[in-house]
Amino acid sequence: MADRASALTRLVGDADRFLDERFGRAPLHVRTGDAAAFDGLLSLDDVDRLVAATGLRAPSFRLVRDGRTLPRSAVTRSVRIGSRPVSDLVDVQAVHREFAAGASIVLQGLHRSFAPVAELCRSLEVSLTHPVQANAYLTPPVAQGLDLHADPHDVFAIQTHGVKRWVVHPPDGSEPWDLEVRAGDVLYLPAGARHAAQTLDRPSLHLTIGVRTTTWRDVLRRAVDDVLAEPQLDAPLPAGWADDPARHAEALTGHLRDLAVRLARADAVPPLEASADAFWSHRAPDLNGGLRDVLELDQLDDTTPLCRRPHATFRVRTDDEVVRVQLGDRELHLPLAAEEAVRRLGSLTVLVPKDLDDVADEPSRLVLCRRMVQEGLLTFARGTDGA
Repeated sequence: MADRASALTRLVGDADRFLDERFGRAPLHVRTGDAAAFDGLLSLDDVDRLVAATGLRAPSFRLVRDGRTLPRSAVTRSVRIGSRPVSDLVDVQAVHREFAAGASIVLQGLHRSFAPVAELCRSLEVSLTHPVQANAYLTPPVAQGLDLHADPHDVFAIQTHGVKRWVVHPPDGSEPWDLEVRAGDVLYLPAGARHAAQTLDRPSLHLTIGVRTTTWRDVLRRAVDDVLAEPQLDAPLPAGWADDPARHAEALTGHLRDLAVRLARADAVPPLEASADAFWSHRAPDLNGGLRDVLELDQLDDTTPLCRRPHATFRVRTDDEVVRVQLGDRELHLPLAAEEAVRRLGSLTVLVPKDLDDVADEPSRLVLCRRMVQEGLLTFARGTDGA
């Protein structure tokens, strides 16, 4: 559990206390007192390079001033890439000009495109088992991007540069917070907490990690939908029912009572399992180094060191016909004879194929290991220098 909680601990300190007292309930301001606490995550220089040198395309970025998003046409330009026209490429000079005029630069989807942020997000996602996403906000001095608003998801705001003044309205209706969040600090806001932020006399950069929580409402909706799948409920209401809806209240009451009885008898596990599957099956794998894996795959033999990719999804189920292996965004179907070897792979962090010699013969284990490298569960265990 320590590894699973490491990202959350980095953000809030005492992870268990946060989960018991704050998660989904109340805001929290974590003052680290260390401006360098998140060095290497996202710096001003990183934002500068992302804007100027990576060919950003909308909607991976936008600019916001005084609560309004600037028109895309004001900060993009048309070019040709190969033989195709592209109309949404970042206009770097326009972005610089609008930033100087007080607009905030918003970089969107950094959990997919910027490695240090993606690594933190993957780790946090495994800690919480709720999907996460990440945007960054670079705001010039004495400026405000968005007006007072509430987000439909939980938020961790990580200040990586400068200071930002926040006004936060706790969901419980208590007195609003008026606080300064400094470099190295983290501000947690549960869904629905209204907030606004503005810079003082210096620019501010913060990373917002949004947590799109699976709620009890979501799971209950699955449970109710399962019960409502009864074919007899597809029967139409009587002809003319809309002329006097109240006449049919007794019939509806009967259906509601029947629904309540069937819900009380329903198995609670399937809707929870389905919600878990929805989470685990939408996690894109981290395939960093995958091109080298492809090039070296034919060199894999019984003594080749392999390792599990960090945070890779790996869930194994069996039925009468196949072993089902869930790997993030895909499910593999393997022969039942491979079950023990597959489960062994799930229990090892570093291995050589020969470690499976008691559950699979050499040709079978080499085929399995090569397949898992191709699918992104395993990678070649290279040295820290990339050798």
